[in-house]
Amino acid sequence: MASNPDFVQYIADQCSEAGEITVRKMFGDYGIYCNNIIFGLICDNGFYVKPTDAGKSVLRSVNLRPPYEGAKDYFYIEEVDDHTYLSTLVRQTCKELPLPKPKAKKK
Repeated sequence: MASNPDFVQYIADQCSEAGEITVRKMFGDYGIYCNNIIFGLICDNGFYVKPTDAGKSVLRSVNLRPPYEGAKDYFYIEEVDDHTYLSTLVRQTCKELPLPKPKAKKK
């Protein structure tokens, strides 16, 4: 089951204080980015954040689960209504994630 576009937009809006939040459709659901760094997934109307030590230190409760069958565990975020909490989580998580690789120039 794919995520509802309204839910996807709600999550993006809730994280917006962390930086420039964008979402991209991936494999029927969505990847969510902050300043071009993918930090999580939105799958089946659930919000998942890549696990990092900095992110873990912000979490109110740690709930690890895969966002889809066969995936690695991510932090499953149940509390999505507190925009300050989510923005802080995203900001801290992204500090430990690699910057995107520069795209090759077309010849």
